[in-house]
Amino acid sequence: MTKINKPPLTHNQHTINFPTQNVTQYKIKRFPPTNNNTLRAFNTADQFLADFVHQNQLSTKTTFIYNDSFGYLASHLYSAKTHLVVNLKSQTQAIQNNLNYNKIEFKNSQFISPLLKKDINIEVGIIKIPKSMDLFELYLQHLCHHLDKNSIVICGFMTRHFTKQMITIAEKYFKNIEQSKAWKKSRLMILKELKDNETSQSLIHQIHSQPENIQQYYGVFSAKNIDYATRFLIENISVSKNVSSVLDLASGNGILAKIIHQKLPHAQIHLLDDSYLAIESSKLNVKSENIHYHHQYNLDDFEDNYFHYIISNPPFHIEHEIDISLPLSLFEQAHRCLVENGILQLVANQHLNYKSHLSKLFSKVEITAQNDKFVVYACQK
Repeated sequence: MTKINKPPLTHNQHTINFPTQNVTQYKIKRFPPTNNNTLRAFNTADQFLADFVHQNQLSTKTTFIYNDSFGYLASHLYSAKTHLVVNLKSQTQAIQNNLNYNKIEFKNSQFISPLLKKDINIEVGIIKIPKSMDLFELYLQHLCHHLDKNSIVICGFMTRHFTKQMITIAEKYFKNIEQSKAWKKSRLMILKELKDNETSQSLIHQIHSQPENIQQYYGVFSAKNIDYATRFLIENISVSKNVSSVLDLASGNGILAKIIHQKLPHAQIHLLDDSYLAIESSKLNVKSENIHYHHQYNLDDFEDNYFHYIISNPPFHIEHEIDISLPLSLFEQAHRCLVENGILQLVANQHLNYKSHLSKLFSKVEITAQNDKFVVYACQK
């Protein structure tokens, strides 16, 4: 039975006390950098998680950490027995930057992708609960392959982001679920007693939609259907038959690249996404010798004047946060990588008003389609 807001546990169990501020404080910076000074590199859920681990003397145990945004947990809970399960390439870079900055040495083998299972018995699992409940479940199922009956899983989240689905998902895998009282608008959820009948369901969504059926791993953007912005862009794709090199920027499950490949079967098409799960999903959907996949958060691997056409439904969120710095940086990089007169075509929410930003970069910016919610831009270098 799920126990909510239970008082601190008895002496011979793990305590859920409020942070004591005795944890060594490392400096943690955001990456990629942002122009929004209100966005921080960590929150009180990170602090609550780290302090709980230290209070209960768990920091020396074999540990998996999931969804450590910028490296707060990695820095404050470092040991040779700590492993980091990371989906985003930018997240890996942010963690490495902060570990280096704080002079903490992690081995490459301590970083693990969320689809890779290792022959390691985990005593402690730590999850900063992501916005996507599908991704939370994927993390839990990945973790359960490495746990035993005595393992403990500590999940942290901000109270404003709580949803009953967190409990519902956790109950699939654990018998004992307890939630702390709130501390500075954050909470912990403690999971113990792994169930014998561990759920082993497929963690791939089958999206039956026009114009294409698509598969994607749990945790990839728009789980149940092709999102409306992407659909609107598909309806308004305009690409010359003479184009020979294409980039699907922030490619997600690869639906845009798949449509372009049908239109231009002989073009070299590159898919780039920050999410490892997105790139692995696109490999399920778009297959050909002239299709290339890039798990990356920027275009640094590409030369200047490389692409004739770039298409994108660019992200402007990190978890629950809106950060316009992300798409603006991608626009600058796209401009560099386009040939002279090359085209960047993208879709965006109406309220973002990208045209003023794009006009500073591109010689010509046209709105080729719009409705009440979305606008499609065609930008010529």
